[in-house]
Amino acid sequence: MAIKVYKPTSPGRRNSSVIDYRAELTAFEPYKGLCKRVSKSGGRNHSGITTVRFLGGGARRIYRVIDFKRDKDGVSATVQTIEYDPNRTCFISLVKYNDGELRYILTPEGLKVGDTIESGLQVEPRIGNAMPLWAIPAGLEIHNIEMNPGQGGKLVRGAGAAARIVAKEGQWVTVVLPSGEMRLLHKDCRATIGRLSNADHQNVSLGKAGRTRHLGRRGHVRGKAQNPVSHPLGGGEGRSNGGRHPCSPTGVLAKGGKTRCPRKISSKYIIRRRKAGRLQPTSV
Repeated sequence: MAIKVYKPTSPGRRNSSVIDYRAELTAFEPYKGLCKRVSKSGGRNHSGITTVRFLGGGARRIYRVIDFKRDKDGVSATVQTIEYDPNRTCFISLVKYNDGELRYILTPEGLKVGDTIESGLQVEPRIGNAMPLWAIPAGLEIHNIEMNPGQGGKLVRGAGAAARIVAKEGQWVTVVLPSGEMRLLHKDCRATIGRLSNADHQNVSLGKAGRTRHLGRRGHVRGKAQNPVSHPLGGGEGRSNGGRHPCSPTGVLAKGGKTRCPRKISSKYIIRRRKAGRLQPTSV
């Protein structure tokens, strides 16, 4: 996948780059039978009160219904198109099963139009095929991994991401995620073979604030640059560093605190945290 850099015809173009979609994609209009409208909240709840800051605006998006479960066993499918999806960073593919059904799936790197994919308990471990973790050879790159059997893929769904199976023991399979986290997953959880497409997504430079607004992210002002009635770090004579530890407008400390729920059920399946030095004993 190539990155296109434009000539600096304006200040916004000077430091911006885009993905050369025409070199990779084969269709530029989605299949309407698998699309639906999604309304935006702008970060506000049902009362109109902002509960998530810095959200709003953005280009209108049509949601593509993705088959994260990959549960159509015993029926092979042929890749029809490779398309862009505004709701995620990787590409998606429209596949047509031999019985005529159409579905969208996440596109792994190396999958091309005309390739055949399938899912099931005993299928060949090729790129794009989905199967339970116990059937996948250790060391292969996988994505779209379930956390509970039959739930649908929840882990490793971003552009260029891949996880690896490092061990199998009894009912559990040890998987290393892209973040470095090592966790146990049930052997009946499904995953798809391969690394996800559009790995150059991380190398794109937006170049101007307007492209960030198109993505639905609003700009914001530093707390210490605001008035004291607007933020605890605001006010003071001249420039200051706030006079206290960094915090939110409501006074919640911003650094050093753990944000993960201490009673999260899946925490006991983590063998190694994504941050070095944090080991968690497992009892399953």
